[in-house]
Amino acid sequence: MLKFMLMVIFMIPLCFMKNMFWVVQMILFLLMFLFMNLSLNINSCSNLSYMYSCDLLSFGLILLSIWICLLMIMASENLFKMNFYVNFFLFNVIVLLLMLYMTFSVMNLFMFYLFFEGSLIPTLMLIIGWGYQPERIQAGMYLLFYTLFASLPLLMGIFYLYNQINCIMIYFLKFYNMNFCLLYISMILAFLVSMPMYMVHLWLPKAHVEAPVSGSMILAGIMLKLGGYGLLRIMIFLQEINMKLNYIWIVISLIGGFYISLKCFCQVDIKSLIAYSSVAHMSFVICGVMIMNYWGVLGSYLLMIGHGLCSSGMFCLANINYERIGSRSLMINKGMINFMPSMSLWWFLLLSSNMAAPPSLNLMGEIMLINSLISWCSFSMIMLMLISFFSAGYSLYLYSYTQHGKYYQGIFMFYMGSSREYLLLLLHWFPLNILVMKIDYVMIWF
Repeated sequence: MLKFMLMVIFMIPLCFMKNMFWVVQMILFLLMFLFMNLSLNINSCSNLSYMYSCDLLSFGLILLSIWICLLMIMASENLFKMNFYVNFFLFNVIVLLLMLYMTFSVMNLFMFYLFFEGSLIPTLMLIIGWGYQPERIQAGMYLLFYTLFASLPLLMGIFYLYNQINCIMIYFLKFYNMNFCLLYISMILAFLVSMPMYMVHLWLPKAHVEAPVSGSMILAGIMLKLGGYGLLRIMIFLQEINMKLNYIWIVISLIGGFYISLKCFCQVDIKSLIAYSSVAHMSFVICGVMIMNYWGVLGSYLLMIGHGLCSSGMFCLANINYERIGSRSLMINKGMINFMPSMSLWWFLLLSSNMAAPPSLNLMGEIMLINSLISWCSFSMIMLMLISFFSAGYSLYLYSYTQHGKYYQGIFMFYMGSSREYLLLLLHWFPLNILVMKIDYVMIWF
């Protein structure tokens, strides 16, 4: 694991050299394919080096991190053209990747907390430094204070754990059972805010709307997955207390997911709509983790990976429109099928994946989550039907509103999609729909 980490660290000097924008991206591609060929021990943590290791859960999320980071660079060509602090931007992306890599591969719970919080700093830099609107400082503050406020109890919980059992290695925690209500709440609160769960989700739409395309991609693609990863890791030693209290989080998530799905229909900003749809999808993931049966945990893992690719691709599409029209309003982004018929196909492909149409990973994840939730309580079927129905509803609403209708008369200059943009969208869509063929590989871990 250290060899890949050193490879990322040694990329930092490249960021400050001239005309290295695409070279950094190519090296990330190389890193991606090297990491893909890592030999894994299916039953336990493998590739141990110092305090880093990799099992199947980490493996998928690290791959996703590298993939989204190299696509962030590809999506941000405008910065390169305008030479808008492009070296510092590359440095930011590499530091962010380093933090995420260490978060997903570290075995020590305290170090996990450290990198979990550390990954917020580059994201904050992206939003404040390269965001579009003047409200980005407020959005950055929302992001920081929501997550930091919930993270202090997690730190206290980790210290308490170490005081009690003298061990905070994630792999060994499965031998313990901590049946304390206060410890349970303090440990999971930070991850629920990071997911984000309904009621603590207000920072997410704000951060998305103000962030540049790269910021939105990393927020939707990876930052929301940190919470799910943390929950899957700490539920190992909180099983007993979780079985008593899990209904609270599941009820909040189901009702919140339904309400947020309705709220998607009220949005006038494309990015805001996609951000709210992320909250609805993540409520599914929270339910799956909290139920803690085989299908639930597996479905939540699959939906996290699928949503990371799908949501990131949709933010790229929103940005492609924004670069041409200069607005993200649904009122102005109309009739795009007249200008960019090929891009209309990509809107359709990614939105169909977002509403969990086959053969996307989202479909597999949602089928498993629906199965697990109905086995937990048959009444949850009502909410699940509503969430799934409205998920298709707002996806079609977004598609029909942006692609059809009478186009805005104020558009006086327009250019078609470039090959870079089509490649960017293909690299989101292709793994999202091809990984379904290797679904058995994911199931072995569980």
